[in-house]
Amino acid sequence: MAKKQIIVTHESSSGRNQKFHDNKSGDDMTRAQLVKKIELGKYPKYHVRNINGVKTPVSNPDSSTNNNLD
Repeated sequence: MAKKQIIVTHESSSGRNQKFHDNKSGDDMTRAQLVKKIELGKYPKYHVRNINGVKTPVSNPDSSTNNNLD
C-alpha cells in the first residue's frame, strides 16, 4: 500500500483532528493551516466541511482508503 500523503498527528480529547503531517512535503500543519491550503487548491483529494461550526478537512469520497484522514 502506498504511504498516505496526509496523516493526523494529534487529536483533541473529543476526537477532532487538530494537527497533520504531509508525508510528501514534510510539512506539519494545524487544522486551520490545512483547511487554508485545501481551500487554495493545494490538496485536490481533500475538501472542507463545516462540522459544528468548525471548518474541518476531510478526504473526498472515493473507493480508496489511501487518502482517508485517520
